[in-house]
Amino acid sequence: MDTILIRRAALTDIPDILQLIAEVVPAMIASGNLQWDNNYPNAGVFTNDIEQNQLWVAEVDNQVAGVSAITTDQEAEYEKVGWDISEPAIVTHRLAVSSRFRGLGIAAALLGEAEKEAIRRNIKTLRIDTNTNNQATQKLFPKLGYILAGEIDLSFRPGLRFYCYEKRI
Repeated sequence: MDTILIRRAALTDIPDILQLIAEVVPAMIASGNLQWDNNYPNAGVFTNDIEQNQLWVAEVDNQVAGVSAITTDQEAEYEKVGWDISEPAIVTHRLAVSSRFRGLGIAAALLGEAEKEAIRRNIKTLRIDTNTNNQATQKLFPKLGYILAGEIDLSFRPGLRFYCYEKRI
């Protein structure tokens, strides 16, 4: 079985991360999930995540197989599902897994790292959102103990709808 190593991303990982995103976005679009495109997420977004010490990668066989930003950044629109966004929460953003490594549990491992980060920081709430057309995450999040809280729009992604999920630890 392939071993998954979860570690903080470094600036030197950006080319591999961008290759992963370039691989994932067309598949997302083909499935009707328009959450990402050729402009987002981009090198600047990932550079900022790394500089803020909030980007993680999953490695399999010394290759970047997945990525996620583990942040405390909550969208203002989260209030629309009844969440108190002044309450500290670990929020996972920009979660992606290379199609070459699907089925190995990489997304679950990255979300597990978010939970470990919450425990390290003594934060009791985990949150995540996903496009309403992302069937894979809608199956995964409940399996990991996340509860659907509702549906929102996001001002920076007009025309799209997102499901919000929360997990209390």
